Amino acid sequence: MAEFFRVEDLLVYQKLCDLHIDICHLTTHWPPEERFELASQIRRSSNSSPANLAEKQSDRHVKNKIEGVNRSRGEALETVHNLYVALRKGHINRETYEALRARYEECVRMLNGLERTLERQLDESLRRFPGATEPPHLNPEPRTLNPEP
Repeated sequence: MAEFFRVEDLLVYQKLCDLHIDICHLTTHWPPEERFELASQIRRSSNSSPANLAEKQSDRHVKNKIEGVNRSRGEALETVHNLYVALRKGHINRETYEALRARYEECVRMLNGLERTLERQLDESLRRFPGATEPPHLNPEPRTLNPEP
């Protein structure tokens, strides 16, 4: 009998959990008025990203696993948005923002790869991007954002 696959064995899951813990530590130093606004929102989105992987990883249907990957990617990018807002509000500095953004970008690339791997398990007629090697909107050209804090 094959060993049960554990979500904890996924490197992207581990990295997203590490990011969530780092976000939680970071937000403890934010102003009290952010406690129920931005700090709460960024903690929830950073936790939701690995939680979506965990929720769908044991599903027997590949399309549902892909849905979990898509939701995880969306929550990761929502967290990047919240980090950008924190930068603009002066709660974090540019160095912290760029470092966390880079870590999230790595996770998004890993999630894109996981999605491609899962898509290969589907009949080509059921794939979201049949015949395409890479969905164009999921792997855009890298851009550098230069927001004014």
